[in-house]
Amino acid sequence: MKMAHICVRVKDLDASLAFYQKAFDFEVSRRRDFPESKFTLVYLTLAGDDYELELTYNYDHEAYDLGNGYGHIAISVDDLEALHEKHQAAGFNVTDLKGLPGTDPSYYFIVDPDGYKIEVIRA
Repeated sequence: MKMAHICVRVKDLDASLAFYQKAFDFEVSRRRDFPESKFTLVYLTLAGDDYELELTYNYDHEAYDLGNGYGHIAISVDDLEALHEKHQAAGFNVTDLKGLPGTDPSYYFIVDPDGYKIEVIRA
């Protein structure tokens, strides 16, 4: 067994695609449109990884309530500081670099257009 994908529901598919592609270089691995049922599924992957992020777009749906149970998606990178600087320069909603108590900075958070948090961690 292995993990296949995680799904997040998005209000604006174009804005979400632009965010994930610009912020992390995600590529669309497949897209499935179901106009008769009024939804679209777009699967995104990172180069060299087969785990997918599924963006589910339900036509004409209001913004989603994220609730208090969702935590975050995590993406590991080799050069944490460089990507952090890139995200800041692009105007994305990012936190400062952080570390667990008593440790050097090893992660930060960035927020997507729907308010989902993504933790970016040092590989």
